[in-house]
Amino acid sequence: MSGGGARDDVPTRLVLVRHAESMVTVNRVIGGPRSCVGLSPFGRRQADALADRLAATREVVADALYASAYPRAIETAEIIAPALGGLDVKVDEGFGEHDPGPDCDGMTFEAFVERHGHPDWENDPHGVTFPGGETVAAFHHRVGVALRATVDRHIGQTLVVVCHGGVVDAALRIALRSPSTGNFEVHTRNTSLTEIVLVRPGRWRLERYNDHAHLAALEATSP
Repeated sequence: MSGGGARDDVPTRLVLVRHAESMVTVNRVIGGPRSCVGLSPFGRRQADALADRLAATREVVADALYASAYPRAIETAEIIAPALGGLDVKVDEGFGEHDPGPDCDGMTFEAFVERHGHPDWENDPHGVTFPGGETVAAFHHRVGVALRATVDRHIGQTLVVVCHGGVVDAALRIALRSPSTGNFEVHTRNTSLTEIVLVRPGRWRLERYNDHAHLAALEATSP
């Protein structure tokens, strides 16, 4: 399947960008789709640093730019868009973070642990982690469907998707055919670049993970 001038004999390049620092992180709350209010001031500086890097290096020549529907992802995508040739930001809810559900969304981490304890992220992906929210299995299925649909629309092209740490983790597990829980742990930094390449149907190649070199100078001067 091809579209938009794509070629079936050219690998499809997928660059995943974790959004910049958000206000929900600063405020230590569970920031689902209902409570997200966008980036912190430092987060906007992080996104600017990534935009400056992309403009200077031209290391990513993108055909399409996607973002999840969360304000923190959309804002990050809008900041880096000029460095990617002024691409329009296509919003896709499928790339949203693990949805904690309406009861837990916006709760402080402290209040959540006091009420529900520490979720078991390591074992049963169908188990309840956020009461009333998505299971890990449902979250990974949603991300997998979004990835498949997006790649199918852009075979042979380079795509940038501004998303979330959990989405990057899910995409890696899908690409590497790893279990959805356990086995390994990743800590994806804000505005980092993770790149996977579909070299042929069913075969992904991990090119880079968590590339956040553009933050070195910024972090060196931060209080």
